[in-house]
Amino acid sequence: MSRPHAAAIVEDTVHEQVERVLRSRGWGNRVITHVGYGSSSFVRVYARILLGRKGRERTEGPEPRQDATGALSPAHYDRGWRAFITSPATGVPVKVTVGDREVYGRSDRGGHVDIVARDHGLAPGWQQVVVEAQGTDPVAADVFIVADGVTHGIVSDIDDTVITTMLPRPMIAAFNTFVRRGKARHAVSGMAPMYRRILSAHPGAPIVYVSTGAWNTAATLNRFLVENGFPLGPLMLTDWGPTNTGWFRSGQAHKRTSLDRLARDFPDIRWLLVGDDGQHDPQIYADFAEARPDRVEAICIRHLSPTEQVLSNPMKIDAPIRSWAARSVPSFSAADGHSMLRVLESAGKVGEVAAPDEQPSRPGRSVASG
Repeated sequence: MSRPHAAAIVEDTVHEQVERVLRSRGWGNRVITHVGYGSSSFVRVYARILLGRKGRERTEGPEPRQDATGALSPAHYDRGWRAFITSPATGVPVKVTVGDREVYGRSDRGGHVDIVARDHGLAPGWQQVVVEAQGTDPVAADVFIVADGVTHGIVSDIDDTVITTMLPRPMIAAFNTFVRRGKARHAVSGMAPMYRRILSAHPGAPIVYVSTGAWNTAATLNRFLVENGFPLGPLMLTDWGPTNTGWFRSGQAHKRTSLDRLARDFPDIRWLLVGDDGQHDPQIYADFAEARPDRVEAICIRHLSPTEQVLSNPMKIDAPIRSWAARSVPSFSAADGHSMLRVLESAGKVGEVAAPDEQPSRPGRSVASG
């Protein structure tokens, strides 16, 4: 095994010192859960273990409360930088209880937990598992179990696809991420109704949000999606900071790896890939479609307005994405969700709306961590 990058060594050393000082002052573990997913044969559980003051987690700063995902979220939207001022608990033993089955693991160098349990016996639809770290109370985590026989699903980017962030402009992106409050951002017009319409035509179909954003922002993103009418689904985010191979992790590599993982986890599902032309989504989706054409239903790219467009040229509505786009699957583009839905309906890529009792219900009560 190669030696970790210097940046990772420095970060790990800093985290170790911070954790040692905080634990000496009485801080303990606390669990933040994220939405997971699974099938009849497995379930993938996401969580993060952070350090917090024992007995004071619910009294510090804004009062926390749970959202529809069960993730810990503030009662008021804080400025973005607050989400990144956290101290991960590294190497903490974790137990995940799925029905009568218990699976054990440890948090990684960023405090993240990614555990797969098999032979879980959970029914299709929204279910809950329990995550418990050393020294913490059990915390419920929502998971979406995809039924056997489901053949459609949606993979959606987040930044500039469902939320206007202008990520191609580094200074604006930094200001939006660290300074502005989460509520100050705006949803892209028509995307939420488009997703709801497509999912209503395919009962039990999953929607997965794949983004280069950090897990630190998961609670804020979940609240934003729910409050703006987007269907609930797992977030596949990435870590913040240096990696074992460099100063920064590759967002493109994360998206490619996530798509490959979904293809392996759900071999019977054909995905509708939705992104934007602000950065690399067209090329990433095209490469995935060329490698796995049997796993892609269509590629939908939202083209940014002239003021949003910096790194790519605007694309013509109803035209192929680019000359180098996927040749083996249909590709569509439009300015917003309303236009995209009309294009998909014209191409017969939406389907008939299912009866209300056939549509999956959203998760019920969840338990937020303290």
